[in-house]
Amino acid sequence: MAEAEATGTLYVVATPVGNLEDVSLRALRILREVDLIACEDTRVARRMLERHGIGTRTSSYFEHNKQAKGRYFLGVLERGGQVALITDAGTPGISDPGADLVRLAREAGVRVVPIPGPSAVATLLSASGLPGDRFVFAGFLPVKSGRRKTRLRELQALDWPIVMYESCHRIRRTLEDIQSAWGDRHVVIGRELTKLYEEIFGGRISDLLDRPSIVNARGEFVIVVAPRGREVSSAEAVTLAGDGAEED
Repeated sequence: MAEAEATGTLYVVATPVGNLEDVSLRALRILREVDLIACEDTRVARRMLERHGIGTRTSSYFEHNKQAKGRYFLGVLERGGQVALITDAGTPGISDPGADLVRLAREAGVRVVPIPGPSAVATLLSASGLPGDRFVFAGFLPVKSGRRKTRLRELQALDWPIVMYESCHRIRRTLEDIQSAWGDRHVVIGRELTKLYEEIFGGRISDLLDRPSIVNARGEFVIVVAPRGREVSSAEAVTLAGDGAEED
């Protein structure tokens, strides 16, 4: 027990999805007080930190350096250091390597403290008009066709809203694959959530495939697929534009 008490603390800090005002007072205080911030991209992190007058040292932690950097951050924590883990957008550990650092810390007996805040999953689901009491987060679908079809078959039987992330390069293909596997489902799509060019729109997949935002896609997308038979008429005819939100 004494050994665990001698270690530092890993703070898992949620930061803005896009609009730089969407950060809690507690998160800002922790980011100022820690010794080091582990972040996906130091350039992205620095824009957010500078906006709020925070000069804490940063160090990258992403998929291709997570093994070496994981050992480095764990060493800082085991020597009593205070480390904040952030992601480029939203809550760490949601479709990013943050969960691996949290696991290392917990296995080593390091105290882990979550600092909750924005998440793109909850952001779109809250504006979708679909029930949020039960849903499935499917992350990014696999890139390879065979694995994508397998994943879609695994999800097909679920009668809950299914939330996915997708890049601009694959959004149309993903919608086509969902339509092929599950039929012409209703979906609600969020593009560039909380940012200057935010859009939220919905309808049947067949009605959205030729939409300019899909054909000439830019930015990051979140998709909520409605359960079978669930109408989302409240979202079908509306497009919500951003109100001057900050780009990240």
